[in-house]
Amino acid sequence: MDGVTSAVEPAALGEDAPEIVVLAPRDGTPHPLTTPAELSDFCRLLAGGTGPAAIDAERASGYRYSQRAYLVQIRRDGAGTALIDPTALPDLSSVGAVLQDTEWVLHAANQDLPCLAEVGMRPTLLFDTELAGRLAGFERVGLGAIVGQVLGLHLEKGHSAADWSTRPLPREWLTYAALDVEVLVELRDALDATLRLQGKRGWAGQEFAALVEATPGPPRIDPWRRTSGIHKLPSRRQLAAVRELWTVRDEIARRRDIAPGRILPDSAVIAAANAEPRTSEDLLGLRVFAGRANRRLTGTWFGALQRARALPAEQLPPISLVSDAPPPPSRWTDRKPEAAARLAAARAGLAALSQSLQVPVENLLTPDVVRRLAWDPPADHSERSVAALLAEGGARPWQIELTAGLLGAALDPPTAEPADPAT
Repeated sequence: MDGVTSAVEPAALGEDAPEIVVLAPRDGTPHPLTTPAELSDFCRLLAGGTGPAAIDAERASGYRYSQRAYLVQIRRDGAGTALIDPTALPDLSSVGAVLQDTEWVLHAANQDLPCLAEVGMRPTLLFDTELAGRLAGFERVGLGAIVGQVLGLHLEKGHSAADWSTRPLPREWLTYAALDVEVLVELRDALDATLRLQGKRGWAGQEFAALVEATPGPPRIDPWRRTSGIHKLPSRRQLAAVRELWTVRDEIARRRDIAPGRILPDSAVIAAANAEPRTSEDLLGLRVFAGRANRRLTGTWFGALQRARALPAEQLPPISLVSDAPPPPSRWTDRKPEAAARLAAARAGLAALSQSLQVPVENLLTPDVVRRLAWDPPADHSERSVAALLAEGGARPWQIELTAGLLGAALDPPTAEPADPAT
């Protein structure tokens, strides 16, 4: 922790100055680029620009099946702001090539990097303003909130949940999109200065590098188990019904590129699995199946339920998957009280460290790493052994340096004195 200071109170930055409302981009709202010639012209401007490039992407989550980008926003000094339409220009590798050695500035980069990679844009240098805000100690790190606190500006927001696959895009949406990158570099510079003053810039650099180097995780096993409300179903046969309905719904949603919940909401899947209707009329009698769209697909939904009902017992899904993860901590006291004591001590130590450094606990270490360590600690509780396990779990060097010692101590929490039977 040498060199770390909390002399700057991040929550106070800019709070005394009245916010200036930013209603429109300084250069006006640009029209989306839709032709190879327009893209080529902008790439030349980008190449002649200076400093970092502010980048954002808009998806159509909740409307479309895919998580593809439907608009990409870029701003760089000397090049201005461009809004690029990836539906017309699906290959933006030329943009990625121009910005190969340039620092990219994104807000909540982990949300946008996958869809940017799909169109050929992958950074080598990155600054994430949301993550920087967390490390600097800001409690509210949404773009609008942190721009207000740090720069004293109020960005007109309100279209983040819009259907960005809409064409043509309304002008007010384009203005919103352009504003998302309007002051991102200025925000980056202010947060960078704060992190340096606090002695945290090296920590941030390691976090940014981890984002750049991250690779997609393996496909989720049994993704249908994430259906909202599935915990209410007690039988394997009902779980099979959820699986069949989920699978059919996913196939339709993928084919139509529509969000699955717009095909059939999770509540309807759970209601049908729970009711176990014997006829299609019984299915339609459920209130959540009263809509016209569901009536058109009655045969599809009922067919899925029939397949689940016909499965032999050995093909029914288990109530839960076998996992190497520890059980929920709420069960530890009964099953493994010594582990519960270790976890409580670890959490207390991390909470104190979080408060002293003004860094959220979840940014010090992921909860899963802490739980695994407390549940199945190394035989040797030394700081070195703990550090090795943290590294295996993906912790960065700065996290290990700060937490390995206190976690090692937490693995041997003091035991309570036995109660005197006479008292």
